[in-house]
Amino acid sequence: MKKRYYVIFEGRVQNVGFRWTVQQIAQSLGCTGWIRNLDNGNVDMQIQGDIDIHSFIQRIQKNSRWIRIDDYSIMEIGVDERERRFQVSGYF
Repeated sequence: MKKRYYVIFEGRVQNVGFRWTVQQIAQSLGCTGWIRNLDNGNVDMQIQGDIDIHSFIQRIQKNSRWIRIDDYSIMEIGVDERERRFQVSGYF
């Protein structure tokens, strides 16, 4: 069942390839959405697909020794049926 989540990540998540890592994993799972850096050093993301979000986050951490997720918050939000891909954005 397709779900959509809004996630905010804290930790060493900027300047370590975090957004690109997430994009690769999301695309490999057929997910859509976006990810971007925030001015405060955090990263936020919306991701949509038939995924277990907690397993997805664990996979991100295991993918790179440079990435360190100290904390994150997750909120389930409405599905966007128009979205077709997962993209990396700049700063918000």
